[in-house]
Amino acid sequence: QVQLVESGGGLVQAGGSLRLSCAASGRTFSTYVMGWFRQAPGKEREFVAAIGWIGGTTYYADSVKGRFTISRDNAKNTLFLQMNNLKPEDTAVYYCAASYSGGIYYREGTYSYWGQGTQVTVSS
Repeated sequence: QVQLVESGGGLVQAGGSLRLSCAASGRTFSTYVMGWFRQAPGKEREFVAAIGWIGGTTYYADSVKGRFTISRDNAKNTLFLQMNNLKPEDTAVYYCAASYSGGIYYREGTYSYWGQGTQVTVSS
């Protein structure tokens, strides 16, 4: 089993920054890809960013490209999401997820394990 715990969410003004962290424990030695998704009130959960755990290849949703940066610390089994120039439309619960098999990185079904989520609120 894998446990994922997010932290770093909070309230920030538009234009501000936040850094989310996701600590992974349990079976982490064969992680394939890790990602961040978000869900705003009344909307479906959507892909934000993903990173290949070994090679470090990154992927981003168009809505966050140039503002968000995903990274990881393999030694500490920790995933990060640096969010800059935040906008009110970035307000959502942010979830980290881990996949141990191949699949399309932006699809929820690729990921087997999910964290509990952390709230990010951006005020205008």
